[in-house]
Amino acid sequence: MAFTAKDVAALRAKTGCGMMDCKKALSQADGDMDKAVDFLREKGLAAATKKAGRIAAEGIAYAEVNGAADAGVVIEVNAETDFVAKNAEFRNFVKTCADTVLASDPADVAALLHANAAGSDETIDAILKEKILKIGENIKIRRFKKFDGVVGAYIHADGKIGVLAKFDTTPEIAAKPEFKEYAKDVCMQIAAIVPQYVDEAGVPADVVDHEKGILKQQVIDSGKPAAIADKIVQGRLRKFFEQVCLVDQAYIRDDKLTIRQLTEQTGKKLGGAIRIVDFARFERGEGLEKRQDNFAEEIKSLVH
Repeated sequence: MAFTAKDVAALRAKTGCGMMDCKKALSQADGDMDKAVDFLREKGLAAATKKAGRIAAEGIAYAEVNGAADAGVVIEVNAETDFVAKNAEFRNFVKTCADTVLASDPADVAALLHANAAGSDETIDAILKEKILKIGENIKIRRFKKFDGVVGAYIHADGKIGVLAKFDTTPEIAAKPEFKEYAKDVCMQIAAIVPQYVDEAGVPADVVDHEKGILKQQVIDSGKPAAIADKIVQGRLRKFFEQVCLVDQAYIRDDKLTIRQLTEQTGKKLGGAIRIVDFARFERGEGLEKRQDNFAEEIKSLVH
């Protein structure tokens, strides 16, 4: 498979490696991007893959908890320009979308579009089309996630990142101000450090096997005997889990604590147990290509 200069640039953006290393990796991988990333990691040239895609789209990542504090939502709505993203009318529409998810519990974006907006007889789709005509830009509801139960929410940098986390604890603990502060801190951790899983048990077996393969190749390439490679890999795998698993990460406010230890300490202090169940982290424009000229066309193709 042939590759182009654009492929080399894309690999550089993903890995932070030099141009010649990226060209060599793509050549070795016969143009396959994923294999080229693995090649660079095996050679120790790329510490880890950067998140796929570039942040380009404007809009808002928004999160909120309902009034009863028994459900929450995180949602991303995109617009074409930063100017519109800061517009009060656009922001009110995003909040209406979030309120509607909490009220109607739609299964997906298509269902949300057909739902009656919270506090209105109009559908979200009708209001969306009205906003597009009035504001003069294409607007797209990209994604949302709703959790029922004990939740925490956090919005970073005025809508650059929205985080929602779900917890398992008693209603008595969930009602305490100290718990709400803890939940916000966990959401801030998710925003800042970008975990991929809650804990080690949540990491798929194929992901673990893939990481083991890369780590083993690194050990062998470093000249260590194959006989002790597996033992070294186990140690390095622990570091991998500390990076990708929320509960194993060092707490950003106190790196002497892990999030697991923070959670245990908070539960004990509040007279019970707390467990982090799930989380969702939306970063505005995540995974969309950084090309303003094409973003408008992408939005047009997705707005009905």
